[in-house]
Amino acid sequence: MPLKASHALPPKSRLGQNFLHDHAAIERIVAALGPLQSRTVVEIGPGRGAITDLLATRAAHLVAVEFDPALAAALRSRYAVQQPQVEIVQQDVLSFDFAAAARAAGQPLVIVGNLPYYITSPILLHLAASVVASEPSPLDAAVLMVQREVADRVTAQPGTRDYGLLTVLCALHGTATSLFTLPPEAFSPPPEVHSTVFRWSFAPRFAALGLDPAAFPSWLKAAFAQKRKTLANNLRAAGFTASQIAAALDRASIPQQARAEELSLDRFAALHHALASNAR
Repeated sequence: MPLKASHALPPKSRLGQNFLHDHAAIERIVAALGPLQSRTVVEIGPGRGAITDLLATRAAHLVAVEFDPALAAALRSRYAVQQPQVEIVQQDVLSFDFAAAARAAGQPLVIVGNLPYYITSPILLHLAASVVASEPSPLDAAVLMVQREVADRVTAQPGTRDYGLLTVLCALHGTATSLFTLPPEAFSPPPEVHSTVFRWSFAPRFAALGLDPAAFPSWLKAAFAQKRKTLANNLRAAGFTASQIAAALDRASIPQQARAEELSLDRFAALHHALASNAR
């Protein structure tokens, strides 16, 4: 198949395909990954291969996970002969085993991707789950492009409008930093929103904070259940008594009328421990 065969494939709106064609942005994304000469990179959703082309010249090994069978076939044909270090995997990324890929590579993986807007949060949570599923972490860092509003939520600070459950869940697994934002014109076809690239450096905090990776995220969901309600009301709906909540808030030095979006990860951990202590 000719080099440009994948470029001739029309985008599928049902798969959220908006292909990046801004060359300067592609360079910035790959540069944000750091030196790749000895690294294994997993690209999520390579699409027509705009980022893949550059990664193929810099990474020791590149695994590109593409859901669309037609695009995957075009990319596989494109790289098969001259660039054997590029592996095209036709698969839903939500079922991709990052831990197994890291074991095969013999090192933590570097992740990159232009994430489809309609499954951005599930992909972020899948990456987070992969980080805590095995020891040591199979993931080093990720440079991801998402809808600007999602990036604002991931990187938000306590007390701001965008701060919420996704913010705290991502902070549990590492540090997220916004890098730059792109207009719709950087893509073909142009989406209706701006897109932001952010870097997520993985460093799970469960052990340091003494938290159960299975129980704590579920508790957090209850704490954020209804944004307009106080933290105490949300926790009461989750089954804690008013006296348990009041005592735990006091012990953690948190105001009784506080809302979930006002608390940092560390204060959530303190409250969680205080509630557990009061329940015994």
